[in-house]
Amino acid sequence: MPGDHNGADPDAGRPLANGGDYTSLSVRHDAENPRIARITFNRPQRLNAIGLDTPGDIRRAVEAANACDEIHVIVLQGAGPAFCSGYDIVQFAESGLEHPCRQEAQPWDPMADYRTMRAYTDDFMSLWRSPKPTIARVHKCAIAGGSDIALCCDLVIMEDSARIGYMPTRVWGCPTTAQWTYRLGPERAKRLLLTGDLIDGTTAERWGLVSEATAPEQLDAAVSRLANRMAAVPHGMLQMQKMVVNEAVERMGLLSSQTLSTLFDGITRHNPEGMWFRRQAEAHGFKSAVEWRDSGTPIPEGDAARAAIAELDALIAAGDRSD
Repeated sequence: MPGDHNGADPDAGRPLANGGDYTSLSVRHDAENPRIARITFNRPQRLNAIGLDTPGDIRRAVEAANACDEIHVIVLQGAGPAFCSGYDIVQFAESGLEHPCRQEAQPWDPMADYRTMRAYTDDFMSLWRSPKPTIARVHKCAIAGGSDIALCCDLVIMEDSARIGYMPTRVWGCPTTAQWTYRLGPERAKRLLLTGDLIDGTTAERWGLVSEATAPEQLDAAVSRLANRMAAVPHGMLQMQKMVVNEAVERMGLLSSQTLSTLFDGITRHNPEGMWFRRQAEAHGFKSAVEWRDSGTPIPEGDAARAAIAELDALIAAGDRSD
């Protein structure tokens, strides 16, 4: 592995005939087994944070892998220090970006937000809908939106010390792919979603959230072992077994849960608490906002949040920002 981390090499293997490099990721044949495709997030300087192009790039890469008859299995992985650190908050919270999911005009348009975020969710779900099995190779972290992506894969193998969870459930987020309940059951899903806590790979394996947790130096061997095992199975057999399991989960209500979660996600970003978090990030930097969010200090809500927003707006207007 390049460097002193466990990141994947985005340039390893030959490009697919109908796909190669996208803005945020690459898709290539596995260097040793051409029946395996490797989709590699390639924004290492941002810990592979989800940018504006990432959701569509995922869908296009999955489509390219499915269009290649030689490919039987898809591995999703990250270059650099981490698998995926969630949405790029520098783009979505700290900057002055005007975006359907970050509206300044009041009253905000919830359905404009929903249409955009639902499209992102559907792009992530291309991993779930893919006729070919998908495996997430998680190193360092799959947090916030990164966990949304990892849990859309059929199987997850992660480092035992890597972290997974959705911290924005404390403020400014709701996991739109809604996979937690269906993978963990209600008790443990609530334990994580009502606190925003992270768990390590060892706990995730013990709870049944992921297939396997392994020492970092054994991660590649574990992923390759599973991918090679499945890659020897005919296309049709893989697709039929996956369809049976996915149909059962969807009949339990997964897609309805995603509709509700995606609507609620928009609300969390535009209610008083979400607007306070955004202003805190704009005025004092994302690090300050996250430290407050995760510290256990009560988060301003209702009228207290509105008053704090007014104070932060005054700081921003005066150019009195701190980083």
